[in-house]
Amino acid sequence: MEAYYYVVFGVLVAVLAALEFSKSSKDRITTSAAFNAFKNNYLVVYSLMMAGDWLQGPYVYALYQHYNYSQGDIGRLFIAGFGSSMLFGTIVGSLGDRYGRKRASVTYCVTYILSCITKHSPQYRVLMLGRILGGIATSLLFSAFESWLVAEHFKRGFEAQWLSLTFSKAIFLGNGLVAILAGLVANTLVGSFSLGPVAPFDAASCVLAIGMGIIIYTWPENYGDPSEGKTIVSQFQQAASAITSDEKIALLGAIQSLFEGSMYTFVFLWTPALSPNKQIIPHGFIFATFMLASMLGSSLASRLLASTDLKVESYMQFVFIVAAGSLCLPVLISFFVEPVVAQGGSISPGGRFNLLGFCLFEACVGLFWPSIMKMRSQYIPEESRSTIMNFFRIPLNIFVCIVLYNVSAFPITGMFGMCAVFLLLAAFLQRRLMLVAEIHRNRLVETWVAEKGVDSESEPLNI
Repeated sequence: MEAYYYVVFGVLVAVLAALEFSKSSKDRITTSAAFNAFKNNYLVVYSLMMAGDWLQGPYVYALYQHYNYSQGDIGRLFIAGFGSSMLFGTIVGSLGDRYGRKRASVTYCVTYILSCITKHSPQYRVLMLGRILGGIATSLLFSAFESWLVAEHFKRGFEAQWLSLTFSKAIFLGNGLVAILAGLVANTLVGSFSLGPVAPFDAASCVLAIGMGIIIYTWPENYGDPSEGKTIVSQFQQAASAITSDEKIALLGAIQSLFEGSMYTFVFLWTPALSPNKQIIPHGFIFATFMLASMLGSSLASRLLASTDLKVESYMQFVFIVAAGSLCLPVLISFFVEPVVAQGGSISPGGRFNLLGFCLFEACVGLFWPSIMKMRSQYIPEESRSTIMNFFRIPLNIFVCIVLYNVSAFPITGMFGMCAVFLLLAAFLQRRLMLVAEIHRNRLVETWVAEKGVDSESEPLNI
């Protein structure tokens, strides 16, 4: 493997270490022992849940190839997963709000374990069932756990600012360190131990079963809307009403869909962007490098979220602009760098530049996750949290399905350009969200001053 990859990886490690060790007391949040125990329990569970997801990721496509399915057949399997998440996501989110987020989290484990078991069968219909179950599980992963955490955090009377600490640590571990380790473990099972491409799925089942046991024995149950006899339809109506009546929630949903849509499109595009003529690249090592960059972003996010002077709505607009610029790099390179036409060989000069830009984008991803979680905890009403969060995923899944279906119809630079435009639009909407949130806060201040009859300048407010 070329020294270039080690240099990029080493630089990221050095920057991450410098960022972590340079944190002062101002960058750290002082908490209580009870909160630390609660946080650590959640981090263990979340890391296990993400490990179960990351173990599968590198070998889903490879497994389908192992069963001799064509690219078109594999594409339809992927579309089934995203379509399933779109169709059933809101339903399972509503069921979680109504019947309990702990139950929804356990359901995630059971559903994903069943999805892993289907990978042992080469039959297309069984694999399709597995993709549908995987889509349902994905919706639960990105709604039930966060909803349980937020509700339980405030139920126990912890300070709101402490929530950002849990979010940033969860992304640092679950989407960073655990992702790197999961990729290495999966590679070892398939490569060194020669257990075949289904082995990572069996390992994922074991990890998910351990996490499910911890959830069952240590997590209390919490719910969304406590009203009796509330139907799923009425929950949908309540969630839709919250989105349409509160501009902040609608903006947050649009921002999330635009960024995540671009992110999932990037997942499909980075390999052909780095090896357009079948250049030999170390996919596993590059994946680990991306996850390291994401850890760097989440480490920076923990510092930004700990600041009492900097609002998350303010800095995120710049994160989206940087992300847009990083995905514009392949477009610019196509104009200024002579393309390599020879087949095979090592990574091209343009590919080297693209790799740096993609690492920058992954750092933005690491910043995005804890920051969007923080904003969701502020703006999404507790009674319909899971339902609304899965509503946000509907346009995301539609977008990804369209991209997957037409991925060969557009040049790769055009796809990256489209993602950059979406990210710039997300930056514009983020600025709008910042202004709307500030107007809302000022109104609250004016109302509070009018009711209390005090001077807001002489008595500080924490709204």
